[in-house]
Amino acid sequence: MIDIKTIAERDRANVLHPFTQLKGFASGKIGDPTIVTGGKGIYIKDAAGRTYIDAFAGLYCVNIGYGRTEVAAAIARQAYQLAYYHTYAAHTTEELATLSDRLVRMAPGKASKVFFGVSGSDANETQAKLVWYYNNLRGFPKKKKIISRERGYHGCSVFSGSMTGISFYHDHMDLPFPGVLHTGTPHHYWGAEPGETEDAFSRRRAAELEELIEREGPETIGAFIAEPVLGTGGVAPPPMGYWPEIQAVLRRYDVLLIADEVICGFGRTGADFGSTLYGIEPDLVTVAKGLTSGYMPLSGAIISEKVYAVMEQAADRVGAFSHGYTYSGHPIAAAAANAVLDIVELERLADRARVVGIHFQRRLNERFAQLEIVGEIRGVGLLAAVEFVLDRQTKRRFDPELKVGARISKVARDRGLIARAMPHGDVLGFAPPLVVSEAEIDEIVDLAYQATKQVMDELAKR
Repeated sequence: MIDIKTIAERDRANVLHPFTQLKGFASGKIGDPTIVTGGKGIYIKDAAGRTYIDAFAGLYCVNIGYGRTEVAAAIARQAYQLAYYHTYAAHTTEELATLSDRLVRMAPGKASKVFFGVSGSDANETQAKLVWYYNNLRGFPKKKKIISRERGYHGCSVFSGSMTGISFYHDHMDLPFPGVLHTGTPHHYWGAEPGETEDAFSRRRAAELEELIEREGPETIGAFIAEPVLGTGGVAPPPMGYWPEIQAVLRRYDVLLIADEVICGFGRTGADFGSTLYGIEPDLVTVAKGLTSGYMPLSGAIISEKVYAVMEQAADRVGAFSHGYTYSGHPIAAAAANAVLDIVELERLADRARVVGIHFQRRLNERFAQLEIVGEIRGVGLLAAVEFVLDRQTKRRFDPELKVGARISKVARDRGLIARAMPHGDVLGFAPPLVVSEAEIDEIVDLAYQATKQVMDELAKR
């Protein structure tokens, strides 16, 4: 029997939780920690015996659902055989070599090699170093700046946190670092001028990117990093024509494209990768989350033939590739990833996300479109969001002090549904496991609708 009180006391006294109001938690004002004890399919259970629908798949990551014993068995087999060895100086394991081969074959663009880490943040740190390394080796020592997008999310470490375009992640942390620039968000709902079509808006965003490159000097711009679908910045698919316009600018100025597939990769959008869905041809690809469905920490920086060729050709001149982590290519994590990708392929989860995603988007529109506080319903595959506004005609936002999105998320949780209040605006985000059924989607939408109606009633009484 779990001693809930003791665990909660130990946690409160000793754990520094990410994205938690420290004083409120330490004092008990925001309640006890949720002690998660188990999970199956799209559900998790806590120590108090409550069951929740996890409509956010952990943090966009548990694509195959909870409790898959096939993955646990693969982890155990590898742990019994060899729990750890490093990958420095050309050491490897069977699981790692197998995983690398399948990632190179399935990745968007013309992939050549994979460098492994443990999180999307460190993978994007690696991508930044690769951009600098690549341009140094080519004899372009000034071509180092990296352009990200406002509201883009690329991690929380020092440089990946700088590439993240959400000020919440910078405040009081001395970020962003020099060398990172931010261009406009590809979100038509908030960014378009009156009467501007999606195609016209995309052309304007591309023109703004080109102006930024010209203003800074093309000889100083090394790369552009972006998520195929905006994730933490609001779950917003790109407008029509966006990616062809952006890629044309990047090619014109010899700027590398880093596709951050941490959220979109391995089926989430209804395609193997978001890049595949939108015709993106990246030079570097970042993967994590769905790579192991969160069963083990693992990330990858996938390197194109173009970039790797420069690195190899310079090896006799510069020596060994001097970058690595103790846990790069960890054999247990590689075994977990292979087991997860076996499930993704066998159960055709990308196709499932596409088909069930159509049902999901339709049901959200059926239930939420008539509510006067709903400004936009958006998504693709099994990524979706509902954005709330005070006045849908003028797009006037709620007073931030009301925390409408956070209140709806909390009420939903009280009803047994985990849906995320996104950090930019009053937005309720969804990213359920890819194994979710249409009947479970209906329950998710109904619970979210009930929570929204409850908060609307509360607001009406103010």
